[in-house]
Amino acid sequence: MSQHRTKRRLTAPDIAKLKGETPIVSLTAYTAPIAAIVDKHCDFILVGDSLGMTVYGMPSTVGVTMEMMIAHGEAVVRSSERALVVIDMPFGSYEESPNQAFRNASRILKETGCGAVKLEGGAHMAETVAFLTARGVPVLGHIGLTPQAVHALGGYKVQGRASDAERLMADAHAISDAGAFGIVIEKSAEPISREITAAVPAPTIGIGASPACDGQILVVDDILGLFPDFRPKFAKVYAELAEAADVAIGAYAGEVRSRAFPEAKHTFKG
Repeated sequence: MSQHRTKRRLTAPDIAKLKGETPIVSLTAYTAPIAAIVDKHCDFILVGDSLGMTVYGMPSTVGVTMEMMIAHGEAVVRSSERALVVIDMPFGSYEESPNQAFRNASRILKETGCGAVKLEGGAHMAETVAFLTARGVPVLGHIGLTPQAVHALGGYKVQGRASDAERLMADAHAISDAGAFGIVIEKSAEPISREITAAVPAPTIGIGASPACDGQILVVDDILGLFPDFRPKFAKVYAELAEAADVAIGAYAGEVRSRAFPEAKHTFKG
């Protein structure tokens, strides 16, 4: 969707209607300044629980809390005005029961002002997705590689290959039929990701899936080159900001040590 088509904030139904129209653009954002930039270019912003790794240095997303997601979600909502803001439900906040999921999802919506939540899981989460959507909570699904289940999956392995493809298709149909307005497909074999996109009514958002998906999402830190030692195969680097930041910070440190900074123009007269 062109960033000039409408001035109002996009909603989950707006995103759902884009299937078959124009590719859906999304990125993660966790902070106010990044959210303001991403908002100008994306149809929806995901406040991902990937912040556990990108912001807090955790080894996985499993340790992320509701408080973390709400705090960062508030910052992103306040600093954006056009894109739909979707917030990840952290591990342990929705798996127990549909009632638990509704309590925590409604808290996220009320405290942040976001327009939707995202939860991971396939057919086994369909009941929860249906329960939430029936009660006014827009849900973005997430199938394929589900990072919150990394321990059960045995690592960050490609999904949807060989006999696993049938399960992935069943997961997609279950989540779409349950009312999800879209489905993220992560790190899944290209052929089945393409087939799912053609088969289900909900738009698919690929991350390491297929160019045929209805949209794409990446972690913003990855496209900005902020982690030069970690480059997922599915992420394209559009800028080397870690390198630029290293040069800039090094220059600052050098000027402080040589007393070249601050200059008179950086100080105040008495």
